[in-house]
Amino acid sequence: MRLADKSAVVTGAGSGIGRTAAQRLAAEGAAVVVSDIAEEDGLRTVEAIRAIGGTAEFLACDVSDEQSVTRLFDDARRILGGLDLAVNNAGIGHTPARLHEMPVETWDQVLSVDLRGTFLCLRAELKIMTEIGHGSIVNMASNAGVKNAPQMAAYTAAKHGVVGLTKNAALQYARDDIRVNSVCPGTVATPGIAGFPDDIRQTWADLIPMGRLGTPEEIAASIAFLLSDDAGFITGTNLLVDGGLMYD
Repeated sequence: MRLADKSAVVTGAGSGIGRTAAQRLAAEGAAVVVSDIAEEDGLRTVEAIRAIGGTAEFLACDVSDEQSVTRLFDDARRILGGLDLAVNNAGIGHTPARLHEMPVETWDQVLSVDLRGTFLCLRAELKIMTEIGHGSIVNMASNAGVKNAPQMAAYTAAKHGVVGLTKNAALQYARDDIRVNSVCPGTVATPGIAGFPDDIRQTWADLIPMGRLGTPEEIAASIAFLLSDDAGFITGTNLLVDGGLMYD
């Protein structure tokens, strides 16, 4: 599953799954534009990629802002000479709350980043890919995009939207040789999760049929597969990478 001579943009690549995905694509041979709203984190990802001999550049972006997204992809196309691959990973969660107690500001912020941000990036990517005649895109969904996440109404709605948007785009652009898929992680041992007490992390692990949390590397491997030619007949799919949690 080599991605040599491919060009890629990964949003939300400053940490966690996004960073690991960017590193995996670079390790497979792709030239990667690392994007994040947090510049220092993004630059650390670039350093990590270059340390293993990979090719990477950093471009800051607020995916909820249309002009910021337009600049990102204009600059990325110039730097990369095109755009073969994209990972729309940037997203946020929120503090659990019952729906009637959720601030409107929380709803607006989560939908703006997680769903509007995915739409804005997807739109910019498709403009480039339709011009060059090919492409492969992976949107970051979530287990909350296919089932309920208790007291996480905004996040659940946003990620359900990402799954639906993925299917819609996949069918619209199938004849343009552009594939669009999504990945649906369960609970993953990211740095954010690592900050929780051991007993809470163990409780989460016990809920998963496989009895453990996922790893960022496992999610990154799934992303790399869907982007690669090995998945050349796969489009519109939401790949569950959750240790069986969806079916428990």
